[in-house]
Amino acid sequence: MKYERRLPLVWSDGMAYVVGLTATDGCLYTGLRKINFKSADRDLVATYLVVLGRTNTIKTKPTRTGGVVHFTEFGDARFYRWLLSIGLTPRKSLTLGGIDAPDEFLAPLMRGLFEGDGNLQNFVHHPTPSTYPDYAYERLWLYFNSASRAHVDWLQARARTAFSVHGYVETRPADETRHAFYRLKFGKRDSITLLRAMYPDTNVPMLRRKWVVWDDYRNRNGL
Repeated sequence: MKYERRLPLVWSDGMAYVVGLTATDGCLYTGLRKINFKSADRDLVATYLVVLGRTNTIKTKPTRTGGVVHFTEFGDARFYRWLLSIGLTPRKSLTLGGIDAPDEFLAPLMRGLFEGDGNLQNFVHHPTPSTYPDYAYERLWLYFNSASRAHVDWLQARARTAFSVHGYVETRPADETRHAFYRLKFGKRDSITLLRAMYPDTNVPMLRRKWVVWDDYRNRNGL
């Protein structure tokens, strides 16, 4: 078949990365056994298809804010059922909890979660500019974002066990126009630990726009 998936339905580095992307920017259509993946980054949609071994078309549609989003969608009943078996669900944004991934594939899973719906901040901080204008230090903060508290709690616990890192959860409370929103934040030392694990070399599938922030930091600091 023209659009047949070639990635086997077993845990691997590639599958873990795809699962992370699907858990953040993907959608499982209820009853249709169809999967949609979308991103503002066309390169990420292309990488998603390449890792899956699919040749489906990448389409574009406008957003309500005047931008564009790139997406692909396909029917794959076996993949759909496998995703359900490991913890993904339709309408998962508010209900996603843990993902049943083996420890050895947690790092590429986290890379997918980060590239789908995380961010990395790197900047120089001047905490007391009026008193000590020359005192500054460099920040590196890694975030994983979700509308599901159960998911960020699960990720925090898994990362602590696997990598001995200790992030903390920041909350944006709900109001009349939006649901509560959570982000799991890691400081500089823990961010370095996780980024080293998530990007063990330059050949792993990645969204380069996010990776270059880490690559620039590690090159400047001799890591």
